[in-house]
Amino acid sequence: MPALQSSTLDAMKKNQTQLLVEWTNNLEASGATRNLKELDLKQQTSEFFHLLLSGLDKGNGQNVAAPGWDEIRQFLEKLSHSRALLGHDSQQTASFIFALKGPLFVLLQNHYQDSPATLVEQVWGISELLDALGMHTIRTFQKSRESVIKRQQEELLELSTPVIKLWDGVLALPMIGTLDSQRTQVVMESLLQRIVDTGSEIAIIDITGVATVDTLVAQHLLKTVTAIRLMGADCIISGVRPQIAQTIVHLGLDLQGVVTKANLADALKLALTRLGLSISKAD
Repeated sequence: MPALQSSTLDAMKKNQTQLLVEWTNNLEASGATRNLKELDLKQQTSEFFHLLLSGLDKGNGQNVAAPGWDEIRQFLEKLSHSRALLGHDSQQTASFIFALKGPLFVLLQNHYQDSPATLVEQVWGISELLDALGMHTIRTFQKSRESVIKRQQEELLELSTPVIKLWDGVLALPMIGTLDSQRTQVVMESLLQRIVDTGSEIAIIDITGVATVDTLVAQHLLKTVTAIRLMGADCIISGVRPQIAQTIVHLGLDLQGVVTKANLADALKLALTRLGLSISKAD
């Protein structure tokens, strides 16, 4: 990677205001400023440019992985994380760096118009430096985006498995959608914790909203039932429709010892009976 000359740094410093304006215009034209406040964008471009000049001034070279570039890497990591939270994609995030290339190339072209060889060398050097910073930004953005997606998935799992207190000593867990290993783990943790918190004696798992029941789903249900029993509580599975009952029989699954009911109302009635309670119509 060609070394940047002191003359190049001087030109960048003298024309900083113009470069920042043209850089911002390029960002706006590319759509990379979506959901960004004008003041925040101005502060970010100014801070990045300052860190870039500072890193080059200190003679840190152009290896952005070197310790001398710690500050600018940390800045870009913070920037990437904020862009991920705003819903930007990797292209919009990387454009923050790459949009600076145009104004810098024009500046260098004017500055070295009488020395084509030096112009090519300096353009190559600044281009590779910005490319390296841009790639670091993309890598950081991807990690931040994956973290955001993982957190959202965990939140959705928690929202899709609400544990409801139907009565003193009776909890219900209505399930909707597909039951897989990850979701089963969340179900078990949420339900067992609620059993401990409320001291409930009976837990009802309602599978009315579960589209299909296969061997794997049945195994997950059995694991959950076993865990509930180990906590000293009883478990009732409700929402067993005729189609699901036939599927379980055809699969040859052994649900012996597991109490099942056709709907949640029947399961609640059984739970109350086990608690020594009864429901009657008022006169």
